[in-house]
Amino acid sequence: MTHHVILGAGPAGVIAAETIRKHAPRDTITLIGDENEAPYSRMAIPYLLIGKVGEEGTHLRHTPDHFERLNIQVLRGVRARVLDSAKRTLELSDGRTIGFDKLLIATGSSPATPPIPGIQGPGVHSCWTLADARAIARLAQPGAKVLQMGAGFIGCIIMEALQQRGVELSVVEMGDRMVPRMMGPTAGGMIKAWCQTKGVKVFTGTRVEAIERGAAGAPGLQGKIEEVVGIGQSAMPTGPMRVRLSSGECLEADLVISATGVKPNIGFLENSGVRCLVGVLTDETLQTNVPGIYAAGDCAEAFDKVSGKTIVSAIQPNAAEQARVAALNMVGRKTELKGVTQINVLDTLGLISSSFGNWEGLPGGQGVELTDQAVHKHLSLQFKDDLLVGCNSVGWTEHVGVMRGLVEGQVHLGEWKDRLLADPTRLMDAYLANAQGQGHWSGAADERRR
Repeated sequence: MTHHVILGAGPAGVIAAETIRKHAPRDTITLIGDENEAPYSRMAIPYLLIGKVGEEGTHLRHTPDHFERLNIQVLRGVRARVLDSAKRTLELSDGRTIGFDKLLIATGSSPATPPIPGIQGPGVHSCWTLADARAIARLAQPGAKVLQMGAGFIGCIIMEALQQRGVELSVVEMGDRMVPRMMGPTAGGMIKAWCQTKGVKVFTGTRVEAIERGAAGAPGLQGKIEEVVGIGQSAMPTGPMRVRLSSGECLEADLVISATGVKPNIGFLENSGVRCLVGVLTDETLQTNVPGIYAAGDCAEAFDKVSGKTIVSAIQPNAAEQARVAALNMVGRKTELKGVTQINVLDTLGLISSSFGNWEGLPGGQGVELTDQAVHKHLSLQFKDDLLVGCNSVGWTEHVGVMRGLVEGQVHLGEWKDRLLADPTRLMDAYLANAQGQGHWSGAADERRR
């Protein structure tokens, strides 16, 4: 019997464990999670904050004995400290050492905390774990003054939940636009303008320079922080915080949320022999440079066939597919990942935007943009030769599946490239003319059938 150890009890880890069990009913499986929680989805946390689901609604599996029935051992509240690739052992945070035959590294990522004076203190939280969500729910009461650092993809999702809680919200983004890693200047500017019409104060091209606590300021909700713990460990009430910005402005806040990005949890791999760049480098089977050791999800760096380079794609659909492919290879069923593409579809206070592939364009390529500020619509298509290699859209929901299909399927457009340069709204026509019957992307085909 083979002993499979899976580090990480998020979506990637759970899918991998279940896939292994399906194809290797007698093998031993140990699933290790670093939180004392049932395995859950971080993507459900905003829905928890607005009351659409309870905590049980965030759980990945809803039958209490699910893992027990599958004979999957789950260890909670422990993490890997040291990996010895040669001895095939893991030293855990509780002092135990566990051996393995096959290992999947699915440790995910953690919030990146910027070096800002005062950030390690009460009233400052990330929005990453259920514990964070509980703390934010206590402080983000109607009328509370909330300042959010970061207006990237994750920040915009959190912003939606905060607004629905009735807080007075300010967002500070150091980039020159909102969602700068997903949207170009026009699209990012349109999202900012939309948020401002919804009552959110947005500061772009601005940094938080310090978070100050003291007696200054009117009484607020900050007294509640004695019930919770922020990024730091102190929980003494201090009154409202004063947040100093690089613009010279100073904002009052009862709660500060840090949403300034994430970083892969790969520190324990130092000196392990497992090769890492931004994340854990993998081949097309999700295996690392060490035979029998695999990686999937937010910590994995896999090959993106559109950009032609390895990327960490921290989105749940990619994590799930990587986990499935890794698990199949762990049980001896040779399977290759078809590729990883940057895929983002975002709802920002009711405005839908999307970004696929190389949305910034490629050297020597061509592009076209169509913008109607009055109706909050923007479309940008980027080409290399006769391939659509990337696109941005705001308020353009008609053919999101087709855009993804053309980019990810690397569909040769022929003369249709010039037609799209002349009229980018003819995406569906281009798909029907060039991808029909090729089976490049089932999602686009489904949209065509509708």
